[in-house]
Amino acid sequence: MNEGLGLRWAQLAATALVVGAVSWIGWRIYLNTGALLGPASWVSSVLLLLMAVLVIGAGLPVRRFLRGEATKPLSPIRAARTLVLAQAAALTGAGVLGWYAAQVAHALAELSLPGYRELLWRLLALCVSAALLAVAGMVTQRMCRVDPPDRGQEA
Repeated sequence: MNEGLGLRWAQLAATALVVGAVSWIGWRIYLNTGALLGPASWVSSVLLLLMAVLVIGAGLPVRRFLRGEATKPLSPIRAARTLVLAQAAALTGAGVLGWYAAQVAHALAELSLPGYRELLWRLLALCVSAALLAVAGMVTQRMCRVDPPDRGQEA
């Protein structure tokens, strides 16, 4: 694996690409039946951004504790749960990015259809929000990192 170093950016990119490719194929099959892309909501973008903020917020107490700036003790189980939350957020953001990027590709190909220009802006906002959720997960994962002790300074 990666020797306990957590998620890597390449893993997130692979997740987004695989989900995007599978979604693109699924949407192509669906759209070939004469259907149109479904609606996208601005509220979804706001919710993804809110989740990103909450993930970062969950990581801040862990970071403060690891830096010795905390005034309260931190439960090891809370720190572990925060790490799992961060990794789940990163993977979710990558997957959602792939899902909506596939829809963006189809919307771009059919911009002449009524309503697709407005839909495209919403889908792009969802892609940006999903990418920010993935970044928030990776940043929070980094906040939870405990570096191994330096072996050269053992006394």
